Amino acid sequence: MNKRTPLVAGNWKMNGDPSLVEGMAAALAGYDGAAQMVICPPFPFLAQARELFAGHVAIGAQNLSDQEEGAYTGEVSASMLAGAGCGYVIIGHSERRALYGETDALIAAKFARAQTEGLVPILCVGETLEEREAGKTEAVVCGQLQAVIDAAGIEAFARAVVAYEPVWAIGTGMTASPEQAQEVHATLRQTVASYSADIAASLPLLYGGSVKADNAALLFAQSDIDGGLIGGASLTADSFLAICRAAE
Repeated sequence: MNKRTPLVAGNWKMNGDPSLVEGMAAALAGYDGAAQMVICPPFPFLAQARELFAGHVAIGAQNLSDQEEGAYTGEVSASMLAGAGCGYVIIGHSERRALYGETDALIAAKFARAQTEGLVPILCVGETLEEREAGKTEAVVCGQLQAVIDAAGIEAFARAVVAYEPVWAIGTGMTASPEQAQEVHATLRQTVASYSADIAASLPLLYGGSVKADNAALLFAQSDIDGGLIGGASLTADSFLAICRAAE
């Protein structure tokens, strides 16, 4: 692993119940490895997670509003998340882009809003299978990254995380090969380095896309992959812990 602290974030999506939070908190309490663990449960479980995970696992949210406050029924603000104990928030997940029509401009606004309250955004980028097969992977992922750089400035990435999640590998059982994942991660780091070598060197880059205990080590062994944004495998303590150990 490189000098960057390995980071493994669990995105529970719309799954779980209070008993899952309780069980995961008990199971993860004994972890004493080098990886920073982040759990991103659904909004209703944030208060419980804050209480039970306190001191050994960071808490993140899965989304936030780009607005500070006001008449936005159903939305949750950055200040509310910070007050609920969140340190991280996922921004621009492919499901938000595809299912809810989130644009690069909206994602950039959410990224900036998160940082106003001290939240660390986990910015997701990734291409569809059609885009990969058309040779557009680099253009797509760098374009998604560039939109946020243009809006927030490169200095904002001194307090951010970027996660490469190929859309074709999310929840499909398909996984980018270690070489495919490394190629994209290296391109993302080079894009940031074209603005600031120091920020690029310290920026955590995560891989997400059907990461499991049995493929994590090979993925995380790549020089530009600093950990993972984990979906289904983060709902089981044994698999999540195995992935965290692989990240070390």
